[in-house]
Amino acid sequence: MGFTHIFDHPLIHHKISFLRDKTTSTPQFRQIVNEIAMLMAYEISRDFPLVTTTVETPLATTECKRLAERSVVLVPILRAGLGMLEGFQFVLPSASVGHIGMARNEETLEPEPYYHKLPGHVTEAHVIVLDPMLATGGSACNAIDFLKSQGATDITFAAILGTDQGLQKVHEAHPDVRVYLAEKDPVLNEHGYIVPGLGDAGDRIFGTVDAD
Repeated sequence: MGFTHIFDHPLIHHKISFLRDKTTSTPQFRQIVNEIAMLMAYEISRDFPLVTTTVETPLATTECKRLAERSVVLVPILRAGLGMLEGFQFVLPSASVGHIGMARNEETLEPEPYYHKLPGHVTEAHVIVLDPMLATGGSACNAIDFLKSQGATDITFAAILGTDQGLQKVHEAHPDVRVYLAEKDPVLNEHGYIVPGLGDAGDRIFGTVDAD
């Protein structure tokens, strides 16, 4: 199986408990997703390459470490992935942003693409795909398939919740892709939703839980 990192941090466990709580309001839910995304971005960037540079402080000349000139492209899967974007941008403000639209067919449970827009330098970039839920793995694999068809070769997938089924599908189809999960849940129900999960992340982020 490919690379998987599942977070085990008190702050993340604490914050996810509020995402799971059905009484958490939309503004609170959105803010907590943003906070978890920031923590995930911090960990994902741990192995980013550094270079040595010389700077003038108010008192002396010194050598410091800075990130190497390396392009990062953040690609949220629409629409729920947008909830994680701000947190990643806060940590990686120079990153470019692409978008991939995937909608789940509620009968087949398979994702169906409807939109994409990527920066031209995606072929040389470290691409980080954002989606709060890695359930069946269908949307993740379809998004990664598309990114590779556009020339992307260095891809990370980041989700707040995932399952063994989703992980297995991604790693079997794309063993070269690194996967980061804030937490992992045990099962999917008959409708393809993660259990115990946190409900429909997109609906809870955007306040459309009661929409028809």
